Amino acid sequence: MQLRYNFRVYPGPGQRAALARAFGCARVVFNDGLRARQEAHAARLPYVTDTDLQKQVITAAKRTDERAWLGEVSSVVLVQSLRDLHAAYRNFFASLTGRRKGPKAAPPRLKSRKDRRQSIRLTANGFSLRRNGRLYVAKVGELRVRWSRTLPATPTSVTVTMDAAGRYWASFVVDTDPDILPEAGTDTGIDLGLNHFAVLADGRKVDSPKFLRRAEKKLKRMQKALSRKAKGSNNRAKARRKVARQHARVADRRRDWQHKLSTRIISDNQAVFVETLSAKSLGRTRLAKSVHDAGWAQFVGMLEYKAAKHGRTFAKVDRSFPSSQVCSACGFRDGPKPLHVRAWTCQNCGTIHDRDHNAAKNVLCEGRRIVAAGRAETLNASPSAGKTRTMVPAQRVEAGTHRDGQPAVAGIPVLQGGEDVNSRALQVMDSPAFTDT
Repeated sequence: MQLRYNFRVYPGPGQRAALARAFGCARVVFNDGLRARQEAHAARLPYVTDTDLQKQVITAAKRTDERAWLGEVSSVVLVQSLRDLHAAYRNFFASLTGRRKGPKAAPPRLKSRKDRRQSIRLTANGFSLRRNGRLYVAKVGELRVRWSRTLPATPTSVTVTMDAAGRYWASFVVDTDPDILPEAGTDTGIDLGLNHFAVLADGRKVDSPKFLRRAEKKLKRMQKALSRKAKGSNNRAKARRKVARQHARVADRRRDWQHKLSTRIISDNQAVFVETLSAKSLGRTRLAKSVHDAGWAQFVGMLEYKAAKHGRTFAKVDRSFPSSQVCSACGFRDGPKPLHVRAWTCQNCGTIHDRDHNAAKNVLCEGRRIVAAGRAETLNASPSAGKTRTMVPAQRVEAGTHRDGQPAVAGIPVLQGGEDVNSRALQVMDSPAFTDT
């Protein structure tokens, strides 16, 4: 399986200038290739093949006075930039024809030097790891890397990026074998929300840390200072970087917290089931800031690739499944309920339910049914859903909840224990009211 390891790098002044040249050349080659194909399409000419495009925008362009400076950077950077364009076109065409499942892929767009993220990608013949612990990049030099952990194998490629905060990163793609954990005796279902970030099927609740809400006061002050600066001035550029660094801190804290929580859940359970949520649709409502601050999609992605890495079972339950309407005790469907109803009593058996806990137990039962049926839960499911030891792609890199009068909690809150639902969940799976939904 492929994994991506991300490390902070610290280039010197001359290396930053060399990286800026590499970012610019890669961007120009990408844009030239995109324009060539757009112009051919507008003129009703045949599609420009990958080989012909490389000869046109790299080999031939280097011989012209306008593009002679392309020779100042490694050719690997230019070739890989064109390969990214080819991949973008293939994804777009596959999405149009229906071969690529999930949200529709947009056609490639022109890159800008003002984009918040600049990057170059190199294969094995464009970089190397030196014995002194530094990363050598062709025509850039040896970059100082802050190694937070050791790589499990020799990397096959590296992507050097500069984010909006001016930080440089090296992201290594490594082919490695799964790290299978000892078998655990429990399964769990997870109901994601806003007041409680996650509620597990055994009753444990994880409070939402609300990282963006905690930083709002400082962000407001910094953004007001940014708005007062004259456009195009150096002071505005400095203020913009300060705002970007603060947003980066918020994202880093959220990502670190979610990594620790997802690792703990995967380690403690043999199978993990989670209900899919339409974060894109919820992002258009008054809850938009809360939804983006929660970062559900990033958390679910972590659970998915860690389950494949450690030999666990993972499956997604479709959001159309009525997890909040079904009684987890008797399987009776009690109908929809408004969001302010957080506890309800089943009309059939009289059981009093916590809304989120009941939903998590129903997600657990439905997830077991999906795995037992041996199928993915939706047409848009990942190939690794419901399977173990599956090849997964390298993970890629996502802003509060409404104020409820409760203080925000940093780190992972203590998970509170609950009752064992394994035996009850198996009974619910066999009930007619549950299987007919």
